[in-house]
Amino acid sequence: MFSKSIKTTAAAALLATSATAPAMASDLGAAIAGAIVGGAIVSSAQKNKARQRSSAAYYSATRAQNRETQSALNYFGFPAGTPDGVLGARSRSAIIQYQSYVGFPATGRLSPYERDFLVSSYNRAQVGGPQVVKAMQTHQHGVRSLLTTWYAEVHGGPSGTIYGGMPVEVSNAIDEVAQSSDPSAEQLLQRSGFIQLADLNGDGKTDYILDTSVSGSAYWCGAKDCTVMVFASGPSGFTRNDFLSHVATPTSFSCHQSTCRLNDSATTQVAAAPEVPVVPAPAAPVTVPATAPATVPVAVQEPAAQSLTLFQTAQPAAPEKSLAGYCGKVGLLTSSNGGFTTVSKITDPDFVLSEQFCLARTYTVANGEKLMQSVQGATQAQVDQQCDAFGPVLAPYVGKLSTAAPAQLQSEVQSFVLNSNMSLEQLQDTAQICLFSAYRRDDMQVALGSALIMSAIGQKPYGELIAHHLQHGFGVATNTDQAQAWYISAIDALNNGAEPVFAPGQTERTALLQAAVLADSGGAPQVQPAAALPTISLGD
Repeated sequence: MFSKSIKTTAAAALLATSATAPAMASDLGAAIAGAIVGGAIVSSAQKNKARQRSSAAYYSATRAQNRETQSALNYFGFPAGTPDGVLGARSRSAIIQYQSYVGFPATGRLSPYERDFLVSSYNRAQVGGPQVVKAMQTHQHGVRSLLTTWYAEVHGGPSGTIYGGMPVEVSNAIDEVAQSSDPSAEQLLQRSGFIQLADLNGDGKTDYILDTSVSGSAYWCGAKDCTVMVFASGPSGFTRNDFLSHVATPTSFSCHQSTCRLNDSATTQVAAAPEVPVVPAPAAPVTVPATAPATVPVAVQEPAAQSLTLFQTAQPAAPEKSLAGYCGKVGLLTSSNGGFTTVSKITDPDFVLSEQFCLARTYTVANGEKLMQSVQGATQAQVDQQCDAFGPVLAPYVGKLSTAAPAQLQSEVQSFVLNSNMSLEQLQDTAQICLFSAYRRDDMQVALGSALIMSAIGQKPYGELIAHHLQHGFGVATNTDQAQAWYISAIDALNNGAEPVFAPGQTERTALLQAAVLADSGGAPQVQPAAALPTISLGD
């Protein structure tokens, strides 16, 4: 079990000041306060601080489904109240709003399909992706607009242009890829290898393969693999099957009707075959993906009945590991698994932590997007520029994440906070907005600095973000021991009554994190003592 936090005095920690902290903190205040805070952000005291908690624990399958339904309704802006598993008058009203918005009969009672579509859309939105980010940033209805977009995808209503007589499902996917990459949809269609045609299921109809590795978008690619979308024909149209692979040829996939799978041998198909000529490079060997030695030229493989060139040109390597791309891959795996892992179904604790990392990232982006609506007199670009100050100013503290215990580092950042010329209220609002800015732009240093600020000023559940970064190596070297310490600090705070900041409607989330951390560590780790911050009321 996780032990209770040991309450110790923080006076010494709060008064201790490093030699560089005053100057750095003053620089931060000068850089940020003028553009973001100082009256630009609505006071935290005016925000709704009602805690969305379940009044009791329900274990029946029906109650669990109802809580999931209520959480999904709340996420898309149809207020169903606290997810308590009871579909009362408020929930019925939210259901009617949802049904009316999408175009279902407004009965106040969900059919199985209406509920499945709502919950699956909620799960899809949680893992993020270019459509979710774009909806948050540009659409007047925010994430709610995704419901009509995804419903149109399912039922053949085009969300954009129909390209070259291709099925609407394929055209919509082309638009989705184009939204997250520099090339337009028309330019993507001209890129060699982006679309491949084949009869994958033997029904005599043309099926389609979209290879996002040629798009140049970090949303779709990780260190080794990129998303491959396979559209197989069936009696009711084309079904999209998403895979993660560094090779995409018709021989990589096997399809039965609309359901496809990635062949076990697909990952080895990039290797050169003796009878296939090697593509010569003008002056040096052609650069290949990270999975192959950099000095080995790439071979061209010509499958039967196809004219394909794989990796015809070298793809530019990402300068830094992309969290957005990583979460895109995690989202695909979550979707293929039928949804998020639950406590009772943990088989891979590290993947559970990956799912929860991406879920926390999505909530952080959504929360920051709401706060941005209260910013007056500053554009998003100006806010991004000011948030960039978190990176270099907090770099000395971020640099200690691999060596310093959470309590020690929190104490040092508390000293930094005390010597800044910003109030805790201003600093909290600014750090939350800068977390949004950082994750939206894939800036890990700003994200880590902002999370450290939130953790140090008393919002210890934000330490979960720091733990995830250490666990998976985003913006900091992977260090599972340090990650364990930060996980424990955040979970211990939640177990002691701290308000959840990520997915507050998911009542089992803390237990899920705790179970995954215990399983990943191979036992029950000891909670490290953490300096208790003074209780500071931000209310009137």
